[in-house]
Amino acid sequence: MSTPTTADQTGTGRLAELFARTRAEGRAALVGYLPAGYPDPATSRRLFAAMVEGGCDLVEVGLPFSDPVLDGPVIQAAAQTALAAGWHTRDVFDLVGSVTRAGGQAVVMTYFNPVLAYGADAFARDLAAVGGAGVITPDLIVDEADEWTAAAEAHGVAPIFLVAPSSPTERIARTTAATRGFLYAASVMGVTGGRDQVGAGAADLVARCRAVTDLPIGVGLGVRTAEQAAQIAGFADAVIVGSAFVQAAGPDGTDVEGVRRLATELARGVRAASA
Repeated sequence: MSTPTTADQTGTGRLAELFARTRAEGRAALVGYLPAGYPDPATSRRLFAAMVEGGCDLVEVGLPFSDPVLDGPVIQAAAQTALAAGWHTRDVFDLVGSVTRAGGQAVVMTYFNPVLAYGADAFARDLAAVGGAGVITPDLIVDEADEWTAAAEAHGVAPIFLVAPSSPTERIARTTAATRGFLYAASVMGVTGGRDQVGAGAADLVARCRAVTDLPIGVGLGVRTAEQAAQIAGFADAVIVGSAFVQAAGPDGTDVEGVRRLATELARGVRAASA
């Protein structure tokens, strides 16, 4: 797979530039996740802006879904709040555009059904139009992703797939071959949510991935403290944080400063790993 140059202004190219920059700085990237539209569209835009201002190099805009089988209770509840407020798939493009205008980089995290319902080509086209860099599809396996990967690459959007500790080497190689931008390595089995310790198999999973790909590797599921961020930053190219940001937004999702503070703390942890 060829690596885009810094002059490549597709989403895939911008992700390559982002990771080239963080590697040049001797550190991992910080990636923050929040459900889109939570608790309402206007506040959601402010929360994402706060993550960028606090130090997130990349944000994951989670598309609310009615059957989020891989999400833990914190993210599920936030997504349900957004859906109850009238969130629609098409609204994600306005939110991603607001991140782009604020000087940030965004990828969308979504189950594949909403993309399929919207139309794979149309989704990739409309995301590219607002500066979206890629799409993470946790429930889509590469064996069934040909239509999606073709649409994504046609519009310069990075298709980003997941591997897990249970993934055998052959499956990791097959997944990385179809992935662009970065590889998402789930550090633990199970649903999302903060944990007291980083999954014991996370470093081993990253090592097994590095044996078959030169893609940047992001590790997520369970990170909630600067110390955990620093630990993961010691062996991964990106530290991905989700549920902790939802909790930082407070019980009603309006604590913008809480989200900013957490981003700043986690960014400090990521940078401490390179000190």
